[in-house]
Amino acid sequence: MAERKVRILVAKPGLDGHDRGAKVVARALRDAGFEVVYTGLHQTPDMIASAAVQEDVDAVGLSIMSGAHNTLFPAVIEALRKQGADDIVVFGGGIIPDEDIERLQNAGVKGVFTPGTSLKAIVEWVQTHVTPHR
Repeated sequence: MAERKVRILVAKPGLDGHDRGAKVVARALRDAGFEVVYTGLHQTPDMIASAAVQEDVDAVGLSIMSGAHNTLFPAVIEALRKQGADDIVVFGGGIIPDEDIERLQNAGVKGVFTPGTSLKAIVEWVQTHVTPHR
C-alpha cells in the first residue's frame, strides 16, 4: 500500500484581503507533490481549525500581511488544541518582523517565512518537518 501524501491546509486568517502569496505557496506545495487545500480569505481561527480537522491535514500554513500574526497564529494553534488536533504542524509567513519570529516559535509556530523566502526553501522545510500522521 502506498504511503499517504502529506496534506496541507493553506489559510488566510483575519481580515487581510491579500491572498496572492498564499495562492503562490499553495501551488508550489501542490506542484511539489503535496495535497493542498486552500480555505480562501477571511477565515477565523476556529474556521481554520475545523477545516484542518475535517480535511485530515498534517499541517496548516498560515499567510498574513495585516500585522496581526502575533494574535492570529497563536489563536489558530489554540483552536487546533481545543479540537484535539495539536499534532498538526503550524507554519506561516507574510509580513512578519524579525523580532516577532521567536515569539511565534515559542507560541508553537514551527516555521516562519518572511518576504523573500524562496518557494524552494518553503517546500524543502515542509519535506523535512511534516510527515503524514493519520
